[in-house]
Parts: sequence; structure tokens; C-alpha cells
Amino acid sequence: MSDPHAKPVLVVDYGAQYAQLIARRVREANAFSEVVPHTTPAAELLARDPGAIILSGGPASVYAPDAPGLDPELLQAGVPVFGMCYGFQAMAQALGGVVERTGLGEYGSTPATVFPRGSTLFKGQPEQQSVWMSHGDGVVTAPEGMVVTANTANAPVAAFEDDARRLYGVQWHPEVMHSTFGQRVLENFLRDGAGLPGDWTAESIVSEQIERIRTQVGDARVICGLSGGVDSSVAAALVQKAIGDQLTCVFVDHGLLRQGEAEQVREDFVQATGVDLVVVDAADRFLDALAGVADPETKRKIIGREFIRVFEQAARDIVGSAESDGHPVEFLVQGTLYPDVVESGGGSGTANIKSHHNVGGLPDDLMFKLVEPLRDLFKDEVREVGLEIGVPEGIVWRQPFPGPGLGIRIIGEVTRDRLETLRAADAIVRAELTEAGLDREIWQCPVVLLADIRSVGVQGDGRTYGHPIVLRPVSSEDAMTADWTRVPFDVLARISTRITNEVREVNRVVLDVTSKPPGTIEWE
Repeated sequence: MSDPHAKPVLVVDYGAQYAQLIARRVREANAFSEVVPHTTPAAELLARDPGAIILSGGPASVYAPDAPGLDPELLQAGVPVFGMCYGFQAMAQALGGVVERTGLGEYGSTPATVFPRGSTLFKGQPEQQSVWMSHGDGVVTAPEGMVVTANTANAPVAAFEDDARRLYGVQWHPEVMHSTFGQRVLENFLRDGAGLPGDWTAESIVSEQIERIRTQVGDARVICGLSGGVDSSVAAALVQKAIGDQLTCVFVDHGLLRQGEAEQVREDFVQATGVDLVVVDAADRFLDALAGVADPETKRKIIGREFIRVFEQAARDIVGSAESDGHPVEFLVQGTLYPDVVESGGGSGTANIKSHHNVGGLPDDLMFKLVEPLRDLFKDEVREVGLEIGVPEGIVWRQPFPGPGLGIRIIGEVTRDRLETLRAADAIVRAELTEAGLDREIWQCPVVLLADIRSVGVQGDGRTYGHPIVLRPVSSEDAMTADWTRVPFDVLARISTRITNEVREVNRVVLDVTSKPPGTIEWE
């Protein structure tokens, strides 16, 4: 099998809000993609031997003095190039076309006429289609050698193509769902324009990563802080598949988990993967440390501090055992995803782990090299890899869950009684959403206990003073932005009825209908 990373599709980011979305769409077409800043020199981009280059949109005008530039070398190197919106105009300008502010901008859904006959981008598509525009400038004269293959009422040059030089561009955003044939246009470029095989699949990712992990680790021992979440579980399973019992996972049960989660990790995950798991039951330690604390930031710090201490001791025990058998622990597995890499400026590969990292932290004098098998992947791709290697579906499709657990879903002091109340309500919500088939539609549904608030209710013939429960169902692709999910009213009614009937301390259920921004997904 050929290395699927040998010919990456490089998405040059000109400041577009959709750069990561373009990368995702390329991957949905089974081609590996990476986002790179527009400041990357052309020689550096070409040195990576890309299979294709995509120029993203952006907010600037190509003729502005400080506008991001396009080195003509990229268009002369024989690499297939596809420009979108700003990238389309930058191509036109670099190739000798004319871009002007026409006063005839187009924004939002726009009817377009395309010319499928002889077109690489539009073959097999209807001549009339809806596209998503966002431009005030326009290409008024196409570069020499370019064939105009689409127009709109206000954009006579809305797309152009040159098969000989393998250069293509469209004025609109094919990566967004509002462009009805956008994914087809992108796939036509990748397959027919760039000649990419489309063989980047979950199976090929697994094969490649297993080989990489074995090469990196050798005979050394490896540890992983396993949370039971999707990312750490798939990363651990992938490393275990590569090196077997050289990996030891540490699962810290801090007593702030949802109903059945500890058992799911202890039983289902271990049974499915065969991973060597060390479980540390630290519930009493965490709850004692949280006693009397209501401030959310203080709760987070306490939970983080105690997790560090518990993980440190487990790591020391594993390190001591490993040294006694002659194979020291040199590596730590992290479930870093591609959005984390992009948002942190690209990352640095293998690095030392210190107390501020998301595994919960390690002491400064305990150094490990990172194993990050998911570093190139988005969340949906992680799930596909997880299913490919046999991670249980209950873990693969579980909703994201914060590290501090239910500790930040109780507004007020965290106590054992309040945790039991919230666990019971949360279990009902998850069961009803699953029964309604909404698990994959909803990104996450935090259930929040307003423990410091009591509201008047009536049950039977008497008044009650119970706690409110807040439902926070949200839909999102990457959690950077989110909208509240329109859960059917009959499902909400069943959830409310069950919670108020079955959870004695709760007499009111409310729905949070705030988007992000302005609200965050979690309440604390």
C-alpha cells in the first residue's frame, strides 16, 4: 500500500473562516490534507511534494497593498492548484487576469450557470445550481489560457479551468453545504484534475500508524492516561494494537464520572482491546478535597491538582516496575487531534510533558516523549479509526465529557448526595436521547444541577422545594462554535416527566437555548 501521506493536499489559509472545513471536505473525499499558513514560502510547500494545493478564501482584497500574496512559482511547478473565492482571485491576478471592485458583490446563496461539457470541475452536474458566494471584488478578465466554465448575474468569470496546466478555480465556496454541488466539484478536482487515488481511509490510517508507532517506540515501555473518552481510548487502542503489552494505561476514577462509565472502561474497553489497565480508585480523595468548595475555578484547580498527584504516583509505580525488567518507560500517549495542532500554531512533534498538558500533568523531573497517533485526524476520523480497530461503539460514540467531570456540572458545592442526584438525571437524559435516535445528531448534552437553587413545586398534595435540572443539548462540528439542538418536544416531555418522577430531589427541568457564542457549552 502506498503511504497516504506521501502526496498531501495542502490547504493554503488566507485567513478564511472555512480553512479547516476545506481540509475536512478533502478528507471526506479520501485524500489526506493539511492546513498551512499563506506565509509559508513556495519552496517549502513544493518541497513537501504535494499531490495538490488548494487556495482558501479570505477577507482581503487582492489588490490592497497589504493583501496576502501568491507566489507565481506555485502555479508554474506543475502541481494541481484549485483556488476558492480569494484564492480564485489571487490565481487570476498572478496569472495576468484582472480583478476589480465591480460594485456588484454577491453574498449568500446565488444562482450560477456552469458549463459541464468538456469541464473537469462540473462534469456530470446540471447547468443551473446554487452556490454560496461572499465577494465584493470580481474577476473581470480571465487569464490567458483559462477557459471560463461558470458565471452568475454579477460575475461573468465565476470559474475557470486549464487542464494543460492543471489549474482550476471558482469564485464561490464549494466547501460549505449551501453550495449544492460543492463536494462534487471538489472531488472532480481531486480525482480528475489532480489524479489522486482517494485511498486515504480508516484502514490505511491504522496500517500507517501501527508502523510509525513501532518504529518510534522500539522495545521501550509506554504509558497512557486513559479517561474513557473517545480520543484517549482510540489512541490507547491504536498503540496497544501496535506494541501490545509494552503499553500500560492508567484510569483515574475520581468519583465525578457519569453512571456506568468506570465499568465501561474497566470491562468493555479492556475486553475489546486487551489493554493492560491500572485503575486507581480515588473518589474519596477527590470528594474530601472538594468539600465546602463552590467556586467553579477553585473546583477545577482542585480536581486538576489531585489528578496530577494520583497520576504521578501511578506513573512512578509503572516506571519502577519497568526499570526492574530492563525496559524503562520512555513514552506517553496523548490523544492530540488535528484541530489542537492547527489552533496551537502547528505543534512541535515529540516534546517533554510538563504539568500544564492535558493528560493531567507530570512532574518536571519525569520526562517522556510523546506518542500522538491521532495528531493528523479530526474527531469524526478518530471515530472511524476506533471502529476499524474494534473500540466498543459505546465509547466511540460517547459525547465529549470534561476532564473535571460532573464536578463542573454541579453549580455549588460537590457532595456525594448531589452527585447521585445528577448521575440519576443524566442517565435518564442519555437513555431517552439514545432511544430517540439522537445520539449522533447531538454533539453533547450537558446535564446541569443547580444545587444552590431551590424552586417551589407541587407533588401529590404537598409543596416541594427541589432543585432545577438544566438540559444543554448542542450541535457542533468541532466545539469552537455551537447551536442549541432542536430536540423534539415529545422527547423533552419524556425526559422532564421521568426526571421529576424518578429523581426525588428534582422538581423542575429547564432547557438552555443559548448558542456559542455568546454562551459556552459547559456552564462552569
